[in-house]
Amino acid sequence: MAVDILIGLQWGDEGKGKIVDVLAPTYDIVARFQGGPNAGHTLEFEGTKHVLHQIPSGIFHPHIQNIIGNGVVLDPIVFRVEMQKLQDRGVDATQNLFVSKKASLILPSHRVLDRVSEEALGNDKIGSTLKGIGPTYQDKIGRVGLRVGDVLADNFKERYEKLVDRHRKTVEFYGKTLELGEEEQKFFEAVEYLRTLQIVDTEYMINEAIQSGKKILAEGAQGSLLDVDFGTYPFVTSSTTLVAGACTGLGVAPRHIGEVYGIFKAYCTRVGSGPFPTELLDQVGEDIRQAGREFGSTTGRPRRCGWVDLPSLKYSIMLNGVTQLNMMKADVLTEFDTIKVCTHYKLASGEITDHLPHSLDTETVEPIYEELPGWRVDLNKIDTVEDLPAAFVNYLNFLEDQLQVPITIVSVGPDRKSTLKRESEKVA
Repeated sequence: MAVDILIGLQWGDEGKGKIVDVLAPTYDIVARFQGGPNAGHTLEFEGTKHVLHQIPSGIFHPHIQNIIGNGVVLDPIVFRVEMQKLQDRGVDATQNLFVSKKASLILPSHRVLDRVSEEALGNDKIGSTLKGIGPTYQDKIGRVGLRVGDVLADNFKERYEKLVDRHRKTVEFYGKTLELGEEEQKFFEAVEYLRTLQIVDTEYMINEAIQSGKKILAEGAQGSLLDVDFGTYPFVTSSTTLVAGACTGLGVAPRHIGEVYGIFKAYCTRVGSGPFPTELLDQVGEDIRQAGREFGSTTGRPRRCGWVDLPSLKYSIMLNGVTQLNMMKADVLTEFDTIKVCTHYKLASGEITDHLPHSLDTETVEPIYEELPGWRVDLNKIDTVEDLPAAFVNYLNFLEDQLQVPITIVSVGPDRKSTLKRESEKVA
């Protein structure tokens, strides 16, 4: 059996959590392979909204095993709060959640480092979520970090203090003082809780599951355009957000990869700093923000909004080997008479291209749009693809023609049930 992978194709916030929740019943295992509490996967069903940051989105299905893979950076404090919220809602996640011994730990001092380093950048801020993600990955690559399996060792506290001392010296370099206060106590209380859970060698668990014929869905966080190598560097995250990250973040060989679900919004959003060629700084952008409730599920920050960008989507599809597309939040565009789609860029040299330039800078990249008629129909009230308005079907067909990948799922509302599966003549 293959490992199917679900990937965001834009700058994150595409709606991956909802699609994982929809697809999960057909899988035996759902696994997170990168990122950490900077992720915010929102699921909505039975009138209740759920936001998951580190726990896989298959957790609401008791028959599914959920894995936090080695590529994830785990904040024990946030993790414990998440687990308690699930418990309060009647979900006992302790029975079907497994945590990799090799997942890296986020310390309270990592969050302080994140804040002081971002402040030091001044006007050149990256737009970090300040969750300690970057500093934790830095320690991982620097081979000095702590991992989840280390909490089981007798000398864990000694190793913790040694790492915090390194962080203290770095913070002092920035002219600040490392003060952890109650956060340190919360951290050790959360570590004690973590020790009671199923901490295992998840790479063996996953590969044994593959050999036994179980179905696995790997859940990505953030989006392809935030990938540390291929995203809009330096305004990116600190991990590999592409399909390749699932191999290294779970310990899965490339030959086991099956379907690749690429998730994108019917428009485009971005949180934080960085280039955004199709961004709308007018009332249209504000209307999209309000209609789509575009405020970060992790940070609460308002998201920047713009029209869908096909050159960047083609780029993400190419890098990930996407076999199926899932379009989210189509209902948000209901009130527009016309919908714009960016099909190409015009560079400063005058060249017209559908390739992403090395530096995707809005001062040198001008989006070229094609306008399509809007549909002016409340899609949220539609429950079959046959009832979709002709103008909307035309929009779907246009995107498929441009992207050459079938759009197999369309989301027309936030609830789990507002998800339409469709057949397409396009061949991936």
